[in-house]
Amino acid sequence: MNSPVRMLLIGAAGRMGKTVVDLVRSDQEINIVAQCDLGDAVEPPMQNCDVAIDFSHAGATAEICRAALRHNKPLVIGTTGHSQQQRRTVEGAAGSLPIVFASNFSVGVNVLFWLTRKAAEQFGGDFSAAIIEAHHKMKKDAPSGTAKTLAEVLKATQKIDNEIPIQSIREGDAVGEHTVIFSGPGERLVLTHRAASREIFARGALRAAKWIMGRPAGLYSMQDVLGL
Repeated sequence: MNSPVRMLLIGAAGRMGKTVVDLVRSDQEINIVAQCDLGDAVEPPMQNCDVAIDFSHAGATAEICRAALRHNKPLVIGTTGHSQQQRRTVEGAAGSLPIVFASNFSVGVNVLFWLTRKAAEQFGGDFSAAIIEAHHKMKKDAPSGTAKTLAEVLKATQKIDNEIPIQSIREGDAVGEHTVIFSGPGERLVLTHRAASREIFARGALRAAKWIMGRPAGLYSMQDVLGL
């Protein structure tokens, strides 16, 4: 049996971080060898891990990428709300490191991305699209990273420059719900994914951490991990 993957968890005290910690307890293929949170130095523990998973905040991205580059460690980035400059930082680091950069690690959501692309290809210009997303009231970024990814999929598939309408709802303790609505002459298609637990995101991130080991440098998505 191969040795367990040694993981550095960044953002361990957050909602997602705590869920990852709970899941790893029953996973024999991966161990958390270090945890970091707000105010902790990232570089020292980066030296002694095989892979780092980041569920912290977008403002820490540059420091995390610098530390990973210095010690040649693959990254799994699940933080959302990045600026264009922060995204460019990740893309630049992926020139030298394998990085899985995903707005959502759920298997179901990544199937939703795939279905959205397929539907947009079939409908063409006769159908308009809109997105509705709902999350718990503590979620800071709006629209969600997942909604932005859905909009990017639609724009790229339909080859349009205009923005896709996104409605964001922040209330209660909803884990996450995303709906894509296609409206055309005489018919509508509605694609919806509802998350019932944060475990689906944590489970996907751990799957990505195992998958990225030994991959060549590059920027990968969760759809790459799943082979979609």
